Amino acid sequence: MENQLTWNEQYKLGVELIDREHEKLFHILNKLYAIGRQKEKSHFACQEAVKYFKDHTLQHFADEEDYMASIGYAGLETHKRIHRDFRERTLPALETELEKTNYSRNSINHFFGVCAGWLVGHTLTEDHLIMSGEPVKHWENLLPEEEQAVMEQAVACLLHNIFHSKPKLISNCYNGERFGNGFYYRLSCSTREGSRREFFLIFEKQLISSTVGNVMELESKVINVMLMNVAGYIARRLVERGREYFPSSEQFEITEEHLLTYEQFHSTFERQSPQFSLLFDTGKGYFAYCMVAADAFHGEEGVSFLTENAMTEVANRMNQFVGENASPRQKKKLLIVDDSSFTLTLLQNLLGADYEVITAKSALSAIRHIALTRPDLILLDYEMPVCSGNQVLEMLRSEEDFTDIPVIFLTSRVDRESIQKVIALKPERYLSKALPPETVKREIDRFFEKGG
Repeated sequence: MENQLTWNEQYKLGVELIDREHEKLFHILNKLYAIGRQKEKSHFACQEAVKYFKDHTLQHFADEEDYMASIGYAGLETHKRIHRDFRERTLPALETELEKTNYSRNSINHFFGVCAGWLVGHTLTEDHLIMSGEPVKHWENLLPEEEQAVMEQAVACLLHNIFHSKPKLISNCYNGERFGNGFYYRLSCSTREGSRREFFLIFEKQLISSTVGNVMELESKVINVMLMNVAGYIARRLVERGREYFPSSEQFEITEEHLLTYEQFHSTFERQSPQFSLLFDTGKGYFAYCMVAADAFHGEEGVSFLTENAMTEVANRMNQFVGENASPRQKKKLLIVDDSSFTLTLLQNLLGADYEVITAKSALSAIRHIALTRPDLILLDYEMPVCSGNQVLEMLRSEEDFTDIPVIFLTSRVDRESIQKVIALKPERYLSKALPPETVKREIDRFFEKGG
């Protein structure tokens, strides 16, 4: 089933009670998603699935917190805060949306996307730290709760003024989950003294559409380029208006603006420790507003708005966006795993027109994408650091649910000994990174033409 969550060994902590509840939550979300996709779906069945998921989630949080307390885990309070945010903000907000929209497909997709992304991300990161005894570092730089409350009110007020809506905070621990087709912006601010902050603003497409509803007779590509530029303008205004809530804010200036793909945003954001990370339901679409202290920031660039050809680049990216979302069911999904941003960008540009391309820069990120999207083919870098391509392939082949996903190795080594090692792992084939781009494209096309 498309978008089905697959439970596998990577999620297991080795604590039977916790693992059993995690697996059950996966199963419940899959059931809800399947019900929501039915043309004649039962509202009662949807309500029961949501209630079942909520009840098991709350019980799981209590059991997990009891276990952490019993072993004296140092990250217990951080876990409690994350659990509390999901329990008291995220779930009630998503449930309210379902009820108000009479369990529409869009609201079910919101529920599934946010909850599935939260469950996978939390299980693979924070929950796995319990067994190592390490504290949760991703959220260690969060501002004090009273300062976050000020930011919540400020951003909600700005959203109300711009979109004439009544935004509701869904989460103050937004972890980069995908909540629909959206626009992803990164804005860098700096002072004369050299300190920096990075802002990430994510707009669901339908939220921006609500601002230009009176010009929808234009051609779709024109509309989409316009929407992207509207989102960019609003992003700048939100950051500029929000600066007044920070000390010495009048000295901050926006120095860089970049439009990101979701993959660029997520691979960057998952490595950060945000100072605040807010997710809102505006009533017209979702919106996320995040800030990272930039002294230790390392991220991907995306398309810059501050270059001479910025509008051309934005138009190109928008056309790519239209292509990605025009007929997703007809395109094969490719997951490209490589630690090189250059290689990922090259292959994205090479294959993006004909395939739905997803990128990952690490084994952990790859496993997340595989669990959530189940690609039709994986292009896997053989020489990655930390966790090499052969280790990733071994993990996939050890899981029954992943054994049938075809893998093609990408390698920069073409000596006989290296090639023999690659072949011994029995991938579908291997491709040299030295091959001309048109040859790589031809080999991928040929693989699918043969029924791959």
